[in-house]
Amino acid sequence: MPHTKGSKEFEFHAKDFERVRGLIYKRAGISLADSKQEMVYSRLARRLRATNIESFGKYLDDLEAGRLGDEEWEAFTNALTTNLTSFFREAHHFPLLAEHIRHKRETINIWCSASSTGEEPYSIAMTVCEAFNTLTPNCNIIATDIDTNVLAHAANGVYTMDRLDKMAPERARRFFLRGKGDKAGYARVRPELRNLITFKQLNLLAESWPISGQFDVIFCRNVMIYFDKATQRKILSRFVPLMKPDALLFAGHSENFLYVSDALKLRGKTVYELDDQHRGAAQKAVARL
Repeated sequence: MPHTKGSKEFEFHAKDFERVRGLIYKRAGISLADSKQEMVYSRLARRLRATNIESFGKYLDDLEAGRLGDEEWEAFTNALTTNLTSFFREAHHFPLLAEHIRHKRETINIWCSASSTGEEPYSIAMTVCEAFNTLTPNCNIIATDIDTNVLAHAANGVYTMDRLDKMAPERARRFFLRGKGDKAGYARVRPELRNLITFKQLNLLAESWPISGQFDVIFCRNVMIYFDKATQRKILSRFVPLMKPDALLFAGHSENFLYVSDALKLRGKTVYELDDQHRGAAQKAVARL
């Protein structure tokens, strides 16, 4: 059933929803379920208001024709991207990360492929600092996301104090600066922590990624649930050459890569590593460097 102006601000027909589904799948690989119609209406209605367009059909026509420009494509994608995160979410992963990196002597390279508003990459950075008992460990963290709005928030590194409620008080004191005066109620990550992270916009479906080298760890948690199996398989196949022989790939609690990629094997709870064949190929690649 369409939304009519009697009940909603804009008409929104089934054909409009199907067009949105097709566009966001092509643009970002996101598969929208039938149940997401209300979400799509609510989020894109803001874009109609912002562009002073009176119907979804006209908005989508102008978007596809390029009349709204690249900035509106970015806003369209940002509007339909879900960013649910928290510090040390799925906490069982972080002790495993610390154990994996603790004995490494060379520079540690980590990629957080869906940084959202920054809680995950900062949690990774705090774990690395704790593992080596220093605020300046030999570590580079690349944090990427398709959504430019959340990347800006992440790079700023400022959070309301309630975002730190579940964090151990000593950890919060070590890694955050509490705001005063007009900044009361906010906390900023310490500059040493921020300096460990490079934030970049990256679309996992793009033909090329603005990253290079091999990683000791890749975090790709709670991202694949938005992709169909074909898209998951494509992305995982591109992760494999970027992994060092002993690299770990962290997935979300509801994600299972075993039936998607034959290059990975399960090491622990939603933690994957290269299988023997691909580990051997990675070792040969390292030897050539």
